[in-house]
Amino acid sequence: MRGLYESGATADAEATISKVSLTFKIHQKSGPARRATMTLPHGTVETPVFMPVGTQGTVKAIPQHLLEALDVRILLGNTYHLYLRPGHEAIRRMGGLHRFMSWDRAILTDSGGFQVFSLSELRKVTEDGVAFRSHIDGSSHFFSPEHSMDVQIALGSDIAMAFDECTEYPADYARARASLDMTLRWAKRSKDHFEAHKHDRPWGPEPDEQTPNLFGIVQGGMFADLRRESAERLVEMDFPGYAIGGLSVGEPRELTREMIAATLPLLPADKPRYVMGVGYPDEIAEYARMGVDMMDCVLPTRAARHGLLFTSEGRLNIKNRQFAEDQRPADPNCGCLVCSRYTRAYLRHLMQAQEPLSAVLNTLHNLAFYLETMRRVRDEIAVEKAGQSAPQTA
Repeated sequence: MRGLYESGATADAEATISKVSLTFKIHQKSGPARRATMTLPHGTVETPVFMPVGTQGTVKAIPQHLLEALDVRILLGNTYHLYLRPGHEAIRRMGGLHRFMSWDRAILTDSGGFQVFSLSELRKVTEDGVAFRSHIDGSSHFFSPEHSMDVQIALGSDIAMAFDECTEYPADYARARASLDMTLRWAKRSKDHFEAHKHDRPWGPEPDEQTPNLFGIVQGGMFADLRRESAERLVEMDFPGYAIGGLSVGEPRELTREMIAATLPLLPADKPRYVMGVGYPDEIAEYARMGVDMMDCVLPTRAARHGLLFTSEGRLNIKNRQFAEDQRPADPNCGCLVCSRYTRAYLRHLMQAQEPLSAVLNTLHNLAFYLETMRRVRDEIAVEKAGQSAPQTA
């Protein structure tokens, strides 16, 4: 795999704080797919990109220097969890999430909405926002669009997300309609408050430069007409980027694809497009070829901790007895740190012995596989574009 274990000198140079909020430059296109660079206050990101999820200020089991070795340029932080522990104001006082977790590259934070809404019995939704009880200690809290913006600004992410309601699946049309209407009102409140306070971020030397960015989130359940209305109204609000949310919540994969396909053409071609919370390696490759620029999912890290490895030969459950004396690497076609050094037998032994190193190595491989999947898609776009541009010979 190219670029996974380089010293990082070039990457580090690109990761220095720039004097722009967000630029998105498309270099090649192949059908709806595009290869681009997105420049953020904390570095440049090549897209299409898969973003590892660092829920509580850490990608589980992987220290930051190994994320840099994997050439991760952007990762996610979770507003809900960081708000509860250690607290957004504490993180602000320590210089923001970048400094707190010792990560100089880009960070995207979600709004906290998905986690709040997943609490089910512990929450109450009103027009003002959501009252909920902490899953940690049962204490009472309240998230409004304005408060979500304040928390994300305090964290200092490069990209923040508008506060939205993630509609459950299945949901009937009336429920999806009501949820969308409120989400659109919340989007306007989020944007107004964010624009008024974004200069309060805990980094950047100049008041009028290097501010964070706010993306809108398309909702509408599994109804194409509601998705269309959501996209059109969000585009009118003029966000610097747009996400497609409310997917991978239990619906069939065909329906996920249908909603993405229905929404993408409605979003500005010159701005980044982000599908939240997806998916398996073949899914993220498919969506990138459809024109999605950014994706994230906990799957590679969560699966790794349970012994499920993604490989070029399919999914591999490293706990299986058949691997007890298997001296092959997890993936013979992978050049990551794990596959270039450790055997399936050893990885299985670590799982059986419940050694913490098991989670580290399994996660490292899965993230490398996901990142390599996106690199291959980027290369495919570049090659196909070059082929289309090549002069014809007699």
